[in-house]
Amino acid sequence: MKLPSPILRKRVRIEIIPLIDIMFFLLASFMMVSLQLDQARNIKVHLPPATEATHDFKPDMMNIAVDKAGTAWLEQRAVTLAELGRVVSNRFLLNTNLPVFISGDQDTKHGAMLDVLQTVRNAGVQKVAFMVDDQTAGGTP
Repeated sequence: MKLPSPILRKRVRIEIIPLIDIMFFLLASFMMVSLQLDQARNIKVHLPPATEATHDFKPDMMNIAVDKAGTAWLEQRAVTLAELGRVVSNRFLLNTNLPVFISGDQDTKHGAMLDVLQTVRNAGVQKVAFMVDDQTAGGTP
């Protein structure tokens, strides 16, 4: 037989609402302090202005230019597409990671650029990039 206890038992409850309030206060406090520390640690400096880097023509990369008439230029020498294909394939045999940069005049026809790209791709080169002039960064139009 179970006899009831003369002492009334209270159920234990953990109130989480005050804990949430305390955690929110701590989060807000740490955020405010971290923002002020960032401002306090930085000093004012005058950085030099950025200048455009000079083009670095290395022997392990190939630069091909296409003028507005559609003529391909390799190392400041006009070449036909057949000559370009031979030169690119010979250089690709020496270096299979050969990067090729193709730049075109603003008035170059799309087909001329595609012909040069197809010639380079037929030689087996996979690293092909087009060089563009970023006019927003102060480039020449």
